[in-house]
Amino acid sequence: MGDRLTLPEWNALAGQADDSVPLLETALLIARDEYPDLDADLYDTLVQSHAEHLRHEIGTIEPWPLKMAAINRHLFDELGYTGNHDEYYDPRNSYLNQVFERRLGNPVSLAMVQIEVARRLGVPLDGVSFPGHFLVRLPVDDGLLVMDPFNGGRPLGVDELRERAKPHLGGDVPDDNALLHILNPASPRAILVRTLRNLHGVYAEREEWDRAARSADRVLKLTPDQPDALRDRGLAYLKMDYKAGAQRDLARYLHLSPEANDAPAMREQLVELNAVRTSRMH
Repeated sequence: MGDRLTLPEWNALAGQADDSVPLLETALLIARDEYPDLDADLYDTLVQSHAEHLRHEIGTIEPWPLKMAAINRHLFDELGYTGNHDEYYDPRNSYLNQVFERRLGNPVSLAMVQIEVARRLGVPLDGVSFPGHFLVRLPVDDGLLVMDPFNGGRPLGVDELRERAKPHLGGDVPDDNALLHILNPASPRAILVRTLRNLHGVYAEREEWDRAARSADRVLKLTPDQPDALRDRGLAYLKMDYKAGAQRDLARYLHLSPEANDAPAMREQLVELNAVRTSRMH
């Protein structure tokens, strides 16, 4: 019997270095909020079985791109992991237990599956917080191999990457330096925050404010005082009629981001909250 997979404590994560936050374990911790009976060992064993199936083949291959091609072929062609194009905003696409069970995910969750399997095989795959669509990257002799986990791990050329980035850069085509900066590896913390922000967006759109508040709260466990998460949690609290929490979060948001584009609107919310509290005190 191997060691059981131990999930971290939420309150311990903020003090860890960005790269030492455990990716699989914390992703499953996020999933446990929604699926409290989740068996973390089951999914750790599943990832290991995916890796063991490939270990001999990967050991006989020398070039990194060909190792990665074998991993992608097994995950996406043989096991059937795929991007959920039909129901992109289904929250199950962000919960890793559901991704393993349904073999359906979004770009971030499928990247996590790729990364976990690749790293157990000694392949140094990283995530990339590319604007609009999460990607993965692998160092190769002549630069970087960038792939799209949402579309079967398809390699992306420089021209396509520039075009994908352009709408998120005010229509400007990024030069080489800007593109390299965008392609910097994402830390485990950054990957997990992106997962939680995706969940917050889904739940806010559905007006499931308790879950929206929880998703923002978990971002704050990973990155305390993150301004957008404070605002998001505060607005969710407001929808839940938890006015004291909303007031505290929105005040802190304005303290940290007084020049934000939405600061005037948030100040109005805060004035209204203060007026309500004052009237109740008389």
